Amino acid sequence: MSVADRRTVFVGTGSHIPPRRVPNEDFLDVRFYLDYGRPCELADTPKIIDKFREITAIAERRWVDDGVVTSDIATDAAAKAIAASGIDPETLDYVIVAHNFGDVRSDNRRTDLVPSLAARVKQRLAIANPECVAYDLPFGCPGWLQAVIQADYFLRSGDADRALVIGAETLSRVSDPHDRDSMIYADGAGAAVLEARAAAEPIGILAHAARSDTIDHARLLWMGTSYDPEFGDDRLFLKMYGRKLYEYALATVPGVVKQSLDRAGLALGDVDKVLLHQANDKMDDAILRRLFRLYGVSEIPAGILPMTISWLGNSSVATVPTLLDLIWREQLDGHRLASGDVVILASVGAGMNINSVVYRCP
Repeated sequence: MSVADRRTVFVGTGSHIPPRRVPNEDFLDVRFYLDYGRPCELADTPKIIDKFREITAIAERRWVDDGVVTSDIATDAAAKAIAASGIDPETLDYVIVAHNFGDVRSDNRRTDLVPSLAARVKQRLAIANPECVAYDLPFGCPGWLQAVIQADYFLRSGDADRALVIGAETLSRVSDPHDRDSMIYADGAGAAVLEARAAAEPIGILAHAARSDTIDHARLLWMGTSYDPEFGDDRLFLKMYGRKLYEYALATVPGVVKQSLDRAGLALGDVDKVLLHQANDKMDDAILRRLFRLYGVSEIPAGILPMTISWLGNSSVATVPTLLDLIWREQLDGHRLASGDVVILASVGAGMNINSVVYRCP
């Protein structure tokens, strides 16, 4: 096929949703700290949990069991995506794994990044082809979508025909048990097989946009020791300035989404679904409203913003591909994708990084 006719399409998706449910009630006996050395009274914990659910909509999250690491669940999601696509894995040109912390064991919380998670996944999938290049991509929560953007460049240029893109994380291993924000974080993995197809009509990935704001926003998420001064060791946990992050996302994400739509030559009315990174229910709703306001539209169509955060929490790079897989397999009530549907996939996270992809289902 000619380069001009090459289009990047999803041909199979998969996800790993850990079976272990962790409801909010599991945090009732936790002593939370507002910041370093600023403890909350244990009697305040139920109020903190109630307020947390009101703001985020999270009632439970999924955590991996002891003995399971990120590359394990990445491999499972990848195997499901390959099976759904029906391809021979030896025909893959790339295996890209988006994550931020590598393999973190339950009995040793140090980050393990060598060899890369992509190399581990490729080995476990028994892909022998040496021309299948495996590498990792750390890009905060938007990492999986950034890997999709990279894969699209490879496929559209003729450099490759197929790529496996995975997002996997075990945030339960890097969350401070005495930080209220630890209730947000979850574990999971999502994957997709992308393939170049010849098509005269615009299908698959139509356009994308991305940005990184580091001068004033690089450390809205960072790694720090436990808020509990008597925690017992100096291991590092994921920390964030939640309010500032919220304000940043509302100010910038809608514009990036609009930029991707403009590049695709589409209007907001052409969009059937918006798959946003699942970090906070109220934040996602506010982002969507800001996006519609950019187009002068006040009424938002019902069902355009599918959500999973109430029962899956925030699994970082896994949230968008998991959401896509659930809809693709018609396992999310009231949501499905049909040929010709236009989908926005967008994410925001550590860096601070944002990206948005416009996709038309073939």
